[in-house]
Amino acid sequence: MPSYEMPLLLRVLNKPDTFNVLKRAATAIFDNGGIIRKIENLGVKELPCKISFRGETYKQADHFLFYFDVPPSKLASLTDQYKRDIDILRSKIFKQEERDPVKCTLHKELLPPVYRKDVQKLMELAEKKKKEHQRLQYSREITYYPSLPNTQ
Repeated sequence: MPSYEMPLLLRVLNKPDTFNVLKRAATAIFDNGGIIRKIENLGVKELPCKISFRGETYKQADHFLFYFDVPPSKLASLTDQYKRDIDILRSKIFKQEERDPVKCTLHKELLPPVYRKDVQKLMELAEKKKKEHQRLQYSREITYYPSLPNTQ
C-alpha cells in the first residue's frame, strides 16, 4: 500500500468535539482498509484567506496532519466522506514520495578523508581538471609577425 499525507482543516471546536471529528476521520481510514502511521496536531492558526463553508465564514482553523497507508482504490470514498463531514473545512490527500534507503555504514564514515572512496574520486577529478588546465595554457608571446607590404 502506498503512503499518503493528508492535511485537515477543522472548525475550531472544544476538545471533546475535536476528538470526535478526528475519531471519525481515523475510522474512515480504518474502514477502507488503511493504517494510520502518525497524526500531528499543528494547532489553531489564522487562515491566509477567509473560507466560506456551508454558509459560514471562517478566519481560523484547527490544523492536523494524518500520515497513513490505504489502497489507492479507496481514495475516492475517503475524499467523499471528508467532503460530507460538516466539521472538516478542507482536506486534501497527497501521495508521499518513496525515499531510497541510505547505504552508509559507520565504519566508512569514521575513516580519515583520504581513505574514503568519495573523497578519492573528488581528488582524481581535481587532478584531471588540473591536467586539462595545464594543456590549455596559451602562450602570450607573438610568434607570428606579418610581413609589411613593400612600399617603393
